[in-house]
Amino acid sequence: MIKAEWFYWLVGLSFLVMAAQMVTDRSNPKRLGTGTFWGLIGAGFIYSSWVVTKQAPAEPLGAAVLVMACLAGFGFTGRGTPRTTTPAQRTASAAKLGNRLFVPALTIPAVAMACAIGVKHLSFGGEPVLQEGSETILGLGIGAVVALVVAMIMLREKRISVPVQSGRSMLEAMGWAMLLPQMLATLGAIFQVSGVGNQVGKLTTSVLPEGSLYIAIVVYCVGMFAFTVIMGNGFAAFPVMTAAVGWPVLIGHFDGNPAAVLAIGMLAGFCGTLVTPMAANFNIVPAALLELKDQYGPIKAQLPTAGILLGCNILIMALFAF
Repeated sequence: MIKAEWFYWLVGLSFLVMAAQMVTDRSNPKRLGTGTFWGLIGAGFIYSSWVVTKQAPAEPLGAAVLVMACLAGFGFTGRGTPRTTTPAQRTASAAKLGNRLFVPALTIPAVAMACAIGVKHLSFGGEPVLQEGSETILGLGIGAVVALVVAMIMLREKRISVPVQSGRSMLEAMGWAMLLPQMLATLGAIFQVSGVGNQVGKLTTSVLPEGSLYIAIVVYCVGMFAFTVIMGNGFAAFPVMTAAVGWPVLIGHFDGNPAAVLAIGMLAGFCGTLVTPMAANFNIVPAALLELKDQYGPIKAQLPTAGILLGCNILIMALFAF
């Protein structure tokens, strides 16, 4: 059986190798902080396996997160100059390959779909080939490995150090912002467990006029929007606002269609994703990778769309969810 943990270990090992490269890169004035940051992430991917099975305490992971937050927050991470091809060489290679450059990228979803639909039904010696319940994540991991092999064959590259150096360059370009979505999603779960949603619900129901369905719809959708802006992730805002307004008020009190209310509420939250720097993977990382002069350029461009879509979601919920 191919287990999902194997790919988490592979990811962790990749981070550790890149962290070792960062520590030894003297072109980066903050090489020790940078290497420590990504090394802790790599170690966390591997160590977490024993935390999940209750064979190791979770406290070291929490300490690692705090250390990473300090390293990033106090500016101890930086960017070096990895040994890779020049911009001119990459431009010439891209012109030569043309649309074939998309083949490795398209390989990943193709393999992932094949694993999720076809390979999941295969077994060997009475055991499933892929770990049950993890077919999709395994397909993504296998697809990434296959795509790497395809890319190296296409480019006639025999040295594994080349893609590792390129991956390290991308990690340093994205920086700490790459981890923000995962951290914020965890924060949403913590808020829910600690009862933040219930307290927001009590506050909301105390000020909502009795029987005001449309005001409740606006509060839920705008609340999803606002909490997503604050937390940077619609999935983090969802448990808070759904526990506060979505379930007890719109579904419980006004008999709304649960699927419609919750789906449209999530879409309202995604409108907030368009306008917040906290959604780093959508708004800050692309600006960094494209080296835009205005790091908030994507947010400014998306503001009108976000406002229009939020209004549309409120209208759709009012018309079709009740």
